[in-house]
Amino acid sequence: MIPAASKAVAPLNDAANIYLELGFHGSKITSDAGLLTYRELDDALGLTEVAGTIFQDSRTGKNGWHGMTGQFRQSVFGRLGGYEDVNDADRLGRDPAMRWIVGGKAVERQAASSSQMGRFETALLATDANIEALADMNGVWIDRVHDRRPPKMIILDMDSSVSPTHGEQEGAAYNGHFGGTCYHPLFLFNQFGDLERCSLRPGNVHSADGWREVLEPVVERYRERSLRRYFRGDAAFALPDLYEFLEGENYKYVIRLKANKVLQECIVHLLTRPVGRPPNHVRRYYASFSYQAGSWNRKRRVVAKVEWHPGELHPRVGFIVTNLSRSAERVVAFYNQRGKAEQYIKEGKNAIKWTRLSCRKFRDNAVRLQLHALAYNLANFMRTLALPKEVEHWSLTTLREKLVKIGAKVVNHGRYVTFQLAEVAVPRELFQKILSLIDDLRRRPVPA
Repeated sequence: MIPAASKAVAPLNDAANIYLELGFHGSKITSDAGLLTYRELDDALGLTEVAGTIFQDSRTGKNGWHGMTGQFRQSVFGRLGGYEDVNDADRLGRDPAMRWIVGGKAVERQAASSSQMGRFETALLATDANIEALADMNGVWIDRVHDRRPPKMIILDMDSSVSPTHGEQEGAAYNGHFGGTCYHPLFLFNQFGDLERCSLRPGNVHSADGWREVLEPVVERYRERSLRRYFRGDAAFALPDLYEFLEGENYKYVIRLKANKVLQECIVHLLTRPVGRPPNHVRRYYASFSYQAGSWNRKRRVVAKVEWHPGELHPRVGFIVTNLSRSAERVVAFYNQRGKAEQYIKEGKNAIKWTRLSCRKFRDNAVRLQLHALAYNLANFMRTLALPKEVEHWSLTTLREKLVKIGAKVVNHGRYVTFQLAEVAVPRELFQKILSLIDDLRRRPVPA
């Protein structure tokens, strides 16, 4: 048994007289050396450096060790490493990898403490101006990625989710759909999995509440880009105002409609059970027709899908309102890809822990959600921009467990510092490929 001591020695093999020694050198060892690759990606794209120019710093003293950019990096990269709140900041402040990520005076001393990070997130960032800047920053980051690799089209997927609450938190309310007390945040993703914008909302609001505040700034950002534009949403977003807004902005959309008697009467010929012995496979039928609800200003195209499943007495019916001109089957296939947004939300919950909103004030939790969103985007940029073919299928959770959580010994030399990384889940050749792909993203000087 290994004794509890700062420097423990225990027999490993009595016969060979071999001993195991455990030493504790926190300032010379890190378990998050892989975060340095994300910092390299951050530097290549110029992401966190914008914090110093867009955030308003209300501090007036001159003795502060850490600037806005350094503390912002500590917030984002800490969440990227799985430290979802400021409770771990004291330990992270001494971690050599985090100190190099933060930069500045933290390299020689230490990064911000728990109390400093708490004030940064709940005081400095919680002002009206800084909350607005945080919400806009996801778009700033995505624009920098698109400047490097311009897309030919943009597909926006909007969806809401649940963030459980505990105790007497401002804005917490019971939501019957989720069956608990919660917040009800709204998310908007693009087809690459990047989180374009998000908003924290009280738990009892409708799924589409505040859609305009989330969608309009993103639409405005893409207005000057030459792109094909699409939008997808579930039945909660079947709103006349949303249709008209998207049509006015030249967006093609597919939005699920709730079934009603009039819609079913339009496809009554598909709702009669086919004659004969049913096969062992699903039979699918499609229809397309014009329809105008009482609250609509004009007729719109509706696509229906009817599925007869083996062993089921009644068909499964779904309706989609759209302004796409493609075939009904292709419209349904395009809408079904909206499920990727649900997967992105699940990754945000599992890998980034963005449901960890434990502050008492609603405003402070809104700040925390935005910081989690930025950490999610940085992780997703790594997946979509800098992973070699052999590991491009890795989820964000896998990336954290295999790439972020790399142990390393820190060796100080006269003019440089070496992180001696453990070569286990990510071998040297794979690590070099990742760094090479990141280097390709850097802007090159234009030849004279």
